[in-house]
Amino acid sequence: MSYQLSMRPAAKTALVENAEFLFTVHDLDLIVRIMMQEAGISLSGAKANLVYSRLAKRVRKLGLRDFASYCKLVESEDGHAERGEMIAALTTNVTRFFREPHHFEHLRTKILPPLVAAAKAGQRVRLWSAACSSGQEPYSMALTLLELLPEAARYDIKILATDIDPNVLATGAAGMYEANLLEPVPAPLRKNWFTPLSDGSGRLRAHADLRALISFRRLNLIGDWPMRGRFNAIFCRNVVIYFENVTQERIWTRMTPLLEEDGALYIGHSERISGPAEALLASDGITIYRKRGAGRTK
Repeated sequence: MSYQLSMRPAAKTALVENAEFLFTVHDLDLIVRIMMQEAGISLSGAKANLVYSRLAKRVRKLGLRDFASYCKLVESEDGHAERGEMIAALTTNVTRFFREPHHFEHLRTKILPPLVAAAKAGQRVRLWSAACSSGQEPYSMALTLLELLPEAARYDIKILATDIDPNVLATGAAGMYEANLLEPVPAPLRKNWFTPLSDGSGRLRAHADLRALISFRRLNLIGDWPMRGRFNAIFCRNVVIYFENVTQERIWTRMTPLLEEDGALYIGHSERISGPAEALLASDGITIYRKRGAGRTK
């Protein structure tokens, strides 16, 4: 998908003045198209400076002379790995522990208590963080669970954490964070479940039992979904806003059947449910939905 400009520059005109590398409309068009095809992400012409600043690092690292050379690479048969690097570089990763606190309060008070009882009775419990970024969201989910069930790692409980960017997934899997990033975590939870590293860096690492609850996996939301089982709760927040409306509807339509009956779906504050999924979900709070089950009609 291309973008619209009232006065479109010539194809070979530099979009970024006095830049290290020549970056033209043609280059931007190709990058926009690949991002749409590969990741479903819609970029506008207003993002030219952002695209340049993030990808110039890749052009420099690869020793290329300009963006035309870079675009030739990512379009080539040998460019699959670099396409992944490009998508990772252009993906916005904004996250923090316990972002949107009312979601975690709802999870703690309404969703988890019956699931804790079910787990103790030997049943399976599954949660999904569908755009987990560097891990703060799934760790917040796990910490909320551990408040109610400190021995959760002993039971059949798992949190699937997925993202398109392998770099942020590696950060999440390592479970190491700067102390200031952990400030939103309540002090008792921070003390019980994070340990300061001995290297003098000031970072802390998630306890092994906390990390054991979470499986980090790469997943493109517009690609294939290998999951077959259902989830008791899904967090899909602040990601579909980067998709076009038709893609948003498709995501909700695919996601809803993966919810258990009466399961919870948490979305971003700027997002809304659209398409066929609307009829299958009932509002249960601000940007919180429950799948309509036998006992839920509104």
